[in-house]
Amino acid sequence: MYEEYWGLNTLPFENVPDPRFLYRSSQHEEALMRLVYATKSQKGAAMLTGEIGCGKTTLSRAFIQELSSDEYEIGLIANPCLSPIGFLKEILFQLGIEKSAEDKTEMLHMLNKRMLDNLNNGKKTIVIVDEAQAIESETTLEELRLLLNFQLNEKFLVTLILIGQPELRERVVKIKQLDSRISIRYHLQHLNLNDTIKYIIFRLKVAGLKKNIITKEAIEKIHSYTNGVPREINNICDLALLDGFSTKAELINSKIIQKLIDDTKR
Repeated sequence: MYEEYWGLNTLPFENVPDPRFLYRSSQHEEALMRLVYATKSQKGAAMLTGEIGCGKTTLSRAFIQELSSDEYEIGLIANPCLSPIGFLKEILFQLGIEKSAEDKTEMLHMLNKRMLDNLNNGKKTIVIVDEAQAIESETTLEELRLLLNFQLNEKFLVTLILIGQPELRERVVKIKQLDSRISIRYHLQHLNLNDTIKYIIFRLKVAGLKKNIITKEAIEKIHSYTNGVPREINNICDLALLDGFSTKAELINSKIIQKLIDDTKR
């Protein structure tokens, strides 16, 4: 709606996990490096946590892009609110196993065969569970731990990547055998002011902006209001661009941001 007015090719602050818009702060780079290392080294499990809206899902999609389809087969579980049997079925489906099975033992045999086939074909098997904090059943978490029993003497047949909010750590700790298998961990923090400035400018440039349209004072107010949470930054920046368009503003300044903040308090 406002793209042409600001000289943009697309909307810059959509809350969707588009890897193009992943701002690689030092902590995001570190998280990505650890996930890639976990997969390349065939570690049993890795865990990425962070507060709501910190960019975990977007980072996970960028992580998947880092992995060549010739070297990896990836099963992405985006909705883990499933029963233990339902979870196994979803993993089989995401790994491209279309044959149906109701018996748990048969499903595990099918999964083990796919992992061995991948290994023999020079591929590593990756299972990524996004929003893993939503797994309420300890039985389901226990099924995930059992996946790590698929291994040869010198390597795991699967790398399990758990991604979720901070409470995921508390749930995993309660299952000692799963917790001990997680060799790589990282927790994403909120963006500081410097990264918030770079984040906003980066997303505008990716969207096609060729000039500066937002003041430093406006960004400082945005950071103070959002505490550096990317999702919240996106929300207020999107509204600011819309407001600036409707009022024919030349720049997004601190007055526009303050107006939007005041509107949320009414």
